Amino acid sequence: MTELAIIGGTGLTTLKNLEIKKREVMRTPYGEPSGPLIHGHLCDKDVVFLARHGHGHTIPPHMVNFRANIWALKETGVRSVIAVAAVGGIHADLRPTMLAIPDQIIDYTWSRKHTYFESNLSEVTHIDFTRPYNERLRCLLIDAATQLGIEFAASGTYGATQGPRLETAAEIDRLERDGCTLVGMTGMPEAALARELQLDYACCAVVANQAAGRGSGEISLTDIDTNLSQGMETVRHLLETAIPNLP
Repeated sequence: MTELAIIGGTGLTTLKNLEIKKREVMRTPYGEPSGPLIHGHLCDKDVVFLARHGHGHTIPPHMVNFRANIWALKETGVRSVIAVAAVGGIHADLRPTMLAIPDQIIDYTWSRKHTYFESNLSEVTHIDFTRPYNERLRCLLIDAATQLGIEFAASGTYGATQGPRLETAAEIDRLERDGCTLVGMTGMPEAALARELQLDYACCAVVANQAAGRGSGEISLTDIDTNLSQGMETVRHLLETAIPNLP
């Protein structure tokens, strides 16, 4: 059985060293996932890869079919999910190209299909979401980052915003008052849906830019692309270091 799925975010639509075995088009009760599931071999482990925004990065964050994505991964038999995401750094210590392994999340999104438990239920269903990220997977990523000697944050609170626009400086001020240290657009409902399907889930976030009002002047999309290119290369090394240590 394949243990691990990797969800690629902005800047990570492929895994360079993945030995591809097959591409699987999935259909779910919730529609089609963002793209075919890529089954392959990486670091002596079978893994499944899914590009969250589609292979050509054409699906904006508020239009991602999160329910179909997580359902499809569960159907392949995986038990663990590492989700890669591009984020803005709110805390001053989170500089562009750095990695962060968040341990908490606050949801500011709206109108997204955020649960599987909404109809034809025998009873109302709740999940415990006190700690939204799986600690075993977080430690796996933290240990790999430490081994590589890269600059990273071993914790943080991810503020999940609706997108696709970037935030205002005042909104970032609000997120910081709430305790958020980084901001992104895809962390929810992805993490909660994984918990509903009893999948272990952790996030590896790449700081693409300083959040609104935290840098000098406007946010440059060109700078974001440059930072992501460097940061995602670090993510690839991180995954190749962490994956061999999976059970």
